[in-house]
Amino acid sequence: MRSLENLYLLAIIMYRTSNPALNDSVFNSKVNVNNKMTIEGVAEKGLITFFVLMLSGISVFGLFKTGNTQLAFTLSIVGWVAGFIFFFVMLFTGLAENPIAVLTYAALEGLFLGGITTLFEVAYPGIAIQAFMLTAAVFGGMLVIYRMGVINVNENFRIALFSAMSAVFLVYMITIIFTLVSGPKIPYIHGSGPIGIGFSLFVIGLGALCLAADFDFIERGVENGAPKNLEWRAVFGLLVTVVWIYLEMLRLLAKINRR
Repeated sequence: MRSLENLYLLAIIMYRTSNPALNDSVFNSKVNVNNKMTIEGVAEKGLITFFVLMLSGISVFGLFKTGNTQLAFTLSIVGWVAGFIFFFVMLFTGLAENPIAVLTYAALEGLFLGGITTLFEVAYPGIAIQAFMLTAAVFGGMLVIYRMGVINVNENFRIALFSAMSAVFLVYMITIIFTLVSGPKIPYIHGSGPIGIGFSLFVIGLGALCLAADFDFIERGVENGAPKNLEWRAVFGLLVTVVWIYLEMLRLLAKINRR
């Protein structure tokens, strides 16, 4: 599962670094829009989407717990493969604004997360609830910080975020190449030493800043009178970011437990 996890994280960073939500061009078609984007609409759609994600993930987790290991593992792999392909379909088409597509992707992602969470839980009992609570804390904390105006998501912020994520993208790419050719691993970064833990904290910090960019996208969409279908794109962006933070949180806690 480790190579699948790295590939999945790489895909997430590819989305984040090419996300059209990080610029204003997506709002240029706001003329004569009657049904407009609202914060309430994003919140409602977000709750539905994350409920589907959680239900799907808990189902796989439950199958593992009840002894249906083969079925749970199969569903997890199906969720990873189908979700990975569907991710790129949504990335390069307009499906990120389609409610059925976003909910389908959430369900597939839940299958994958249910499987990989189980593997971490078996190795380190209690890690799943810790990762979930910490991810929720990061989300809530960044929302409060953003609403207080502590973070100004301007063009310089986006450039710096893009540059940092490009560097992480390169690290994941090298890791995957080394894994495929059975070559040496990148030293320290993926270990449980101070450097490895520091790298995980750095990546989680980037994920938190991506949440600020997502919140800014929602706020600018509402202010610019963006069409209501962009609420689903906003939810899709939040989904990708939260999943990334959760996976990195699992890796961080696993490193700490190995020490």
